[in-house]
Amino acid sequence: MIPVTDQLAIDEDEIEIRHARASGPGGQHVNKTSTAIELRFDVRGSPSLPDEVRQRLERLAGSRLTQDGFLVLFAQEHRSQELNRQAAIARLIDLVRRATERPKPRKATKPTYASKLRRLQGKASRSGIKAMRGKPTLD
Repeated sequence: MIPVTDQLAIDEDEIEIRHARASGPGGQHVNKTSTAIELRFDVRGSPSLPDEVRQRLERLAGSRLTQDGFLVLFAQEHRSQELNRQAAIARLIDLVRRATERPKPRKATKPTYASKLRRLQGKASRSGIKAMRGKPTLD
């Protein structure tokens, strides 16, 4: 089990890890070894996630979520496979942890009377400045 919070943990069997060749510079090393990690996690089919966490995670994942509900994370920052695996799992934990946080409900507020006056005074002075840019009128 991979602990995410005190109440939530993800079973390691729910995570699918594939090895791939990393892109970018690295000479022969990058051509010979498969150090990059592709981590796949079934968000919609996971029994570990409560429904509200699942919905927030889908929203947070954005383009990293496939059509069939798999979260795909690709890690290739490090030269070793194990460090990339740890980095991918850490990113997954961070995403799930952010999804567990409930957003604060927004409280509707109104601008104060003084702020309305300041805004209107600013608009009036700006209007005067722009009016002065025009051609002078001959009287």
